[in-house]
Amino acid sequence: MPSVSNSVNKDFPILIIGAGSIGERHIRNLWNLGYHNLFVFRIRNLPFRDIAGAQVQVITDWEYINDMRPFAAFICTPTAQHMQQTIDCLQLDMHVFVEKPLSHNLERFDELKELVKEKNKYLQVGYMMRFHPLILQIKDHISNKTYGNLISFHTHWGSYLPNWHPWEDYKNSYAAKKELGGGVALTLSHDLDLANWIVNTDIISHHSIFNRSSQLDIDVESVTDFLIQYNNNITGHVHLNYLEHEPRRQYEFIFEEAVMQMNYFKNELQIISPKGNKNILLQDFDRNDLFSNEVKYFFAQVSEKEDHTEQSLRQINESEIIIKMCNAKY
Repeated sequence: MPSVSNSVNKDFPILIIGAGSIGERHIRNLWNLGYHNLFVFRIRNLPFRDIAGAQVQVITDWEYINDMRPFAAFICTPTAQHMQQTIDCLQLDMHVFVEKPLSHNLERFDELKELVKEKNKYLQVGYMMRFHPLILQIKDHISNKTYGNLISFHTHWGSYLPNWHPWEDYKNSYAAKKELGGGVALTLSHDLDLANWIVNTDIISHHSIFNRSSQLDIDVESVTDFLIQYNNNITGHVHLNYLEHEPRRQYEFIFEEAVMQMNYFKNELQIISPKGNKNILLQDFDRNDLFSNEVKYFFAQVSEKEDHTEQSLRQINESEIIIKMCNAKY
């Protein structure tokens, strides 16, 4: 796993923009990691749903942020707001952790890249599956060619959108609205990022199919399939949908000498090989560790490096590729 050590001064002010379910998760995790100087910017000072024992100061006037200039910002708003808020925070010399995806369209990427070069601040996009213990094992096997070369892969992620947040009407969620950057491709783009990151080479072609034929009351696609070809001849298929009442999230990697099958909900990795089969089961796995570890990694990168430009540009470029793939329908 990437280093998650941390030596950032925990008294520095940390800004959280947006306090929906993911914003509240970051508030809880930051608090539990010892960052207690937390400020939440939101348009309306509404009650929190669940931030446990965390204590925050709510700010509704951005001018206060201009004067305070926090050390770092966590952007947890609907997708369509991410790019502008990332730029706003960088302009105030903050390091930025922005929830995935970085944007809903391809506008202002050049501006963002120039700003990162000018400010030398660290920018990280919140794809927490990069910290999953089983995914890290698979990536190691690919890098080390334990079972020969990776040839192809297939990922499948389906879950029923109305069940995501039972406390809210799914039709009003950002995931359901085009204007907010919704749609299954962008909203579940974790698996696109995972595929590109784990293969770790350039895409030479991709094809996308977007399906809007479901009975869900949304104005975006509910099913997407991506076919991807990489320049080392690896091919892959990523399937995403809003429709499965019984959630299903599975990954299959086909090597020259083995097949690896990961079941996300069972925390299980099976390795099928002529040399013998293996079954790896994560014991006492806590999904929140993925979110906590990505935050630890964020602060480790901030504290351990003086020049953040290269890493930040890499994350921006990786996100730009994903957004190009997800916007092929428009």
